[in-house]
Amino acid sequence: MIASWLPNAITITRMVMALPLLWLLMNGHYPQAFWLAVLAGATDALDGFIAKRFDCRSVLGGILDPVADKLLLSACFFGLWWSEHLPTWLVAIVLVRDLVILLGAYLWWRLIGAFQPAPTGISKMTTLAQLVLVAMVLAHLAGLDVTQDWLPPLLLATAAVTLVSGADYVVRYGWRAWRMQGSRQ
Repeated sequence: MIASWLPNAITITRMVMALPLLWLLMNGHYPQAFWLAVLAGATDALDGFIAKRFDCRSVLGGILDPVADKLLLSACFFGLWWSEHLPTWLVAIVLVRDLVILLGAYLWWRLIGAFQPAPTGISKMTTLAQLVLVAMVLAHLAGLDVTQDWLPPLLLATAAVTLVSGADYVVRYGWRAWRMQGSRQ
């Protein structure tokens, strides 16, 4: 029998990986950063598999898992920006979107009550685009045989889907908040 705390322990381990990953990127240790990112991705798959297969899903795990993913992605974006491998404008778009979502969730919680996040198709596409971009840049920097012909269109696609996703969250949850406030009066 698998201990019910194991998926959350794996997720927390993934969260802890964000700091060494950031350090590796900021100090130009790209092959090590690439393999640490691969390991983090594997732990993401592992904790999800264990939670589903052995019915160890928990509310805490539902919160920790996306936080771990966001920490790792943010570490990668910041570290690749710091080492001048991602443009400032893209990193700003990614970080501003995340801050707007966090601020919106906080305001919802303070003004309306419990916040039940529900990832949309466009938000999942955003995460995928960001992951593919980071993986391709890291693979290239690690010396794997990856050309950079894909970089300009992937940067633009990632920026576009990130902007659309941010707008979608603002409109979707703004509309819900307005409707909820109207029904309370």
